[in-house]
Amino acid sequence: MRALIAAAALTLGLAAGASAETLTVGAYPANPPWEVKQEDGSFSGFEVDIVKAIAEKLGDEVEFQDLGFQALFAAITSGRIDMAISSITITDERLQNQDFSQGYYDADLAMGMSEASGVATLADLKGKAVGVLSGSTGEKWVQDNRAEYGFSDMRAYDAYTQMLLDAQNGRVSAVISDLPGMLFAFTQMKGMTTGESIRTGDRYAIMLKKGSALTEPVSEAITALKQDGTIAKIHEKYFGVAPAEGSATVEVLPIPAAK
Repeated sequence: MRALIAAAALTLGLAAGASAETLTVGAYPANPPWEVKQEDGSFSGFEVDIVKAIAEKLGDEVEFQDLGFQALFAAITSGRIDMAISSITITDERLQNQDFSQGYYDADLAMGMSEASGVATLADLKGKAVGVLSGSTGEKWVQDNRAEYGFSDMRAYDAYTQMLLDAQNGRVSAVISDLPGMLFAFTQMKGMTTGESIRTGDRYAIMLKKGSALTEPVSEAITALKQDGTIAKIHEKYFGVAPAEGSATVEVLPIPAAK
């Protein structure tokens, strides 16, 4: 595990000349198109490609660890892993205990449900059960807004796929989750659709240990990858279109700081 960084590696131009170290990266692999674990044990996906490109900029190797979404936070805090990916949203609450790189993807929440569910708006969910991924921003939003919208029950899932399957089979009326991931998943799930979106201004980023020596060089690498078009190409690879002008995928952003 990469615990310390030589001073020379803080400058991207010198990183390639430094001795290679291994970045240990935690990922929740049942999370297409962001992370997927292949049958041979290798990882692929939008964020996997970004991490590999960052490692190349820093002159390092990468080792991925298969972890549950909630386990990523404990693994970062304990130092078991150097970085975590899995469409992790930057939030003020998380910034109290973890570092984040600059964001690289804009993400809003939305309803996801079966086309036969009879719901399309948040108002339609009054008196109905909704599903969320445990530890996600979707879970927090439902907790904060449950009284306003009158959800009868909130069911938290450890597995993203199971959450979507329960919505498909009518065990919950809808799920509240990140819109981009559902749009991708529903291209492969029959009879599923998205409903009302929830504008959040959220961005995905790489999570690191509070005070990590990697935070600045990783963010500098992301800047370089935005400027040379690498992340835009990764976006086209997984979504089939170029990222929107001015989006976090192409715009250089500051490292987020706790308020």
